[in-house]
Amino acid sequence: MPIETTASVVAEVPDDADLLAVPYTSDLAPAQVVELHLPVGDLLSHYEAKGEAGEIVEVPVPRAGGGVGRVLFYGVGDGSPRALRKAGAALARRVKGKDTLTVVAPGGDVGAFAEAALLASYSFKIGNAGKKPVRELALAGADEGAVQRAQIVAQAVALARDLANTPSSVKNPAWLAERAAESGLPVRVWDEEQLQADGFGGIVAVGRGSASPPRLIQISYTPSEPVDRHVVLVGKGITFDSGGLSLKPTDNMKTQKTDMAGGAVVIAVLRALARLGAPVRVTGLIAAAENMPSGTAQRPSDVIKHYGGRTVEVLNTDAEGRLVLADALAYADSVLDPDAVVDIATLTGAISVALGRNVGAVYASDDVLAKQLVDAGQASDDRLWRMPLIEDYTPALESSVADLANVEAGSRFGAGSITAALFLREFAGRRPWAHLDIAGVGRSTVDEGTLSKGATGFGVRVLLEWLTRS
Repeated sequence: MPIETTASVVAEVPDDADLLAVPYTSDLAPAQVVELHLPVGDLLSHYEAKGEAGEIVEVPVPRAGGGVGRVLFYGVGDGSPRALRKAGAALARRVKGKDTLTVVAPGGDVGAFAEAALLASYSFKIGNAGKKPVRELALAGADEGAVQRAQIVAQAVALARDLANTPSSVKNPAWLAERAAESGLPVRVWDEEQLQADGFGGIVAVGRGSASPPRLIQISYTPSEPVDRHVVLVGKGITFDSGGLSLKPTDNMKTQKTDMAGGAVVIAVLRALARLGAPVRVTGLIAAAENMPSGTAQRPSDVIKHYGGRTVEVLNTDAEGRLVLADALAYADSVLDPDAVVDIATLTGAISVALGRNVGAVYASDDVLAKQLVDAGQASDDRLWRMPLIEDYTPALESSVADLANVEAGSRFGAGSITAALFLREFAGRRPWAHLDIAGVGRSTVDEGTLSKGATGFGVRVLLEWLTRS
């Protein structure tokens, strides 16, 4: 659901604050912005505080007008953006169910602090179970522009989470197109007949088995003062992935409502660009389909023709994400003529083995683009690790009956995430291209820090950071 917590900026701490949060460092020194009339150092020593990021010490204090208030001393560690994010998330989780928390803003990157606090306040529940997040965070002495940006970015991440967390009994490709249209930006949608007529064979093939037909969704953002740069973002929009006739085991299907997380990220990013004043023209493409088994579903051994004419032998219908992305990438290269293309997808389980659940993968044909994305990931905390496009693995894509196979026929190479990226590169043309494999980081199994169980919205922050850098 949209984040219910709001972040505001106040000039100073009000005298009647019922709940006050004050930062302290590893030397147990509290912020000097507010006079507490407490032996703070002695209190923190009594509680054996260390000043680590995310550490919280709660102290009851008498209120001037009578009654008892509370002060939450929160540790900020070394004051780095990562430490402040950890502190902000811990603080927001501590005050769930409360009305207003007045926060003496920490020094350093207050935007990182506020963004993490807001993300930690996110929840997706159908019903009213659990404590409500704190209604308001009033940040005393904070930079208003940084807090405003943090709120915009956090709401964009929340939108991506909402779209991905929505049950597939509600969402399908047409539903996703409707959500894209709510952006207020120019939107074009191809239905199943138009997809067939225009030659989007991959999207059509993947969606053939479902009662809910596929869609290709295009969203366009043009800044008020256009600059000489055009970026295309391509998102995988598989609204449910059963594996098709190459059926997944039941346990593996339980998370597949989030297999359109890449498409959700693209929608969320496009909606946030205008509010952030991004100086670059951006086109978003979401290749949306539901991958289901039926009498009309594509079969292993089928050969499909993609946009632009390249043919692919389908050896595994559960490797469907690359099939829909290939159409969108080929269309972007042939028609949209961008300066750079970035696709994002929950593409391969193999990347979870390589990088785990805290770091996303970036593959890129261009060193400059790769560095920009890695740097943006470091700054935004959507961390990326550059993976290699190993040319020696390209024989894995060979087919005896088509231009390419969608997966390796045997197990000679076994590098599933790399060969998937090599497959996508075949459709991206010769322009700068990057592929973000977020299968490991797109879903969370824990409810801690800035994450809640389910979709993470990974990719929104790194792409917004990259696109809004001047």
